[in-house]
Amino acid sequence: MTTVRLPAREDLVGLSPYGAPQLNVPICLNVNENPYRPSPRVVEDIAAAVTQAATNLNRYPDRDFPALRGALADYLTRESGVPVSGDRVWAANGSNEVMLHLMQAFGGPGRCALSFAPTYSMYHEYARDTHTAWVQGQRNDDFTLDIEQAVATLQELRPAVLLLASPNNPSGTALPMDHIRRLLDVARTSGPTIGGHVSATVVIVDEAYAEFRRQGVPSALTLSAENPHLVVTRTMSKAFGMAGLRLGYMVADQAILDQVMLVRLPYHLSSVTQAAALAALRHSEELMEQVASLRAERDALAVWLADNGFSVTPSDANFVLFGRLPHRDEVFRALLDRGILIRVVGPDGWLRVSVGTPEEMAQFRTALLEVTR
Repeated sequence: MTTVRLPAREDLVGLSPYGAPQLNVPICLNVNENPYRPSPRVVEDIAAAVTQAATNLNRYPDRDFPALRGALADYLTRESGVPVSGDRVWAANGSNEVMLHLMQAFGGPGRCALSFAPTYSMYHEYARDTHTAWVQGQRNDDFTLDIEQAVATLQELRPAVLLLASPNNPSGTALPMDHIRRLLDVARTSGPTIGGHVSATVVIVDEAYAEFRRQGVPSALTLSAENPHLVVTRTMSKAFGMAGLRLGYMVADQAILDQVMLVRLPYHLSSVTQAAALAALRHSEELMEQVASLRAERDALAVWLADNGFSVTPSDANFVLFGRLPHRDEVFRALLDRGILIRVVGPDGWLRVSVGTPEEMAQFRTALLEVTR
């Protein structure tokens, strides 16, 4: 066979694709999935909806999917207590694609995106893939945001996009609402200069784990009406237990949606995905019943870890970051040898464990003491 040299992008040479380990072990607690399978009733409804959609697969899907957008808006209104209309909702194949749409629309050559580490490791890849300069500030040692430093960085860099995860991944910490409000105020005039005129920074608050937040912690949706440069993203992968569905969505001003629609691929959300998501949303109350038990299990795990001498970050997500372990890789491998997969992520000395079923967490606790004592 003749060897050819492919015209690979120079900035991609030598890189490895994103991906958490997918290993066949009894207990998987590494990718923040909901451990509970959908009930037979939910499965039956989804199957019927997909069957109906299959009868029309010779036709392209509805590219604007108003029924799904309306159902997502109704769910968000109930969940957050903030009125949301369907025309302010947009969906895609996971919140990853939602983020990529936003970076395609507002990033690009000559522009930069800003976030604060440690945070979700895919953010910089969205920037890379859209030729957007990536700038990463640092969080405090307790994973909170130094708001004055964040404001100063925003004013200095004038980024097109600011990415904020709340609750944050991998730490689980939620941003105080007054911090988000402060950043939004500054972001009104902190974007790049375009044609001699100052623009806003698009502020994306990634709420992938929002349903797991503790009582009294509001959603950034409470700030959306008065901030047309705010985008709040959500997903059905976590609380809904629909990671395999690949459905993410956002709430934003119409002007932002107009720009996103320019860069989205034609018919990007399949008829099957739309049908399955609508069916799942019909069972949102049933699916959300699991969230309360996962919150309780998370809080109990955090207390247990602290009682046993580990450092723990306060979590509003469905996982807990714990440390400080002088040999975290050895602890990870020892747990894996016992059939328990967690995640090596975050600063050195820390590990992240997703919340599983009570039985899975009991086995994790037993194994963790065995390998660290």
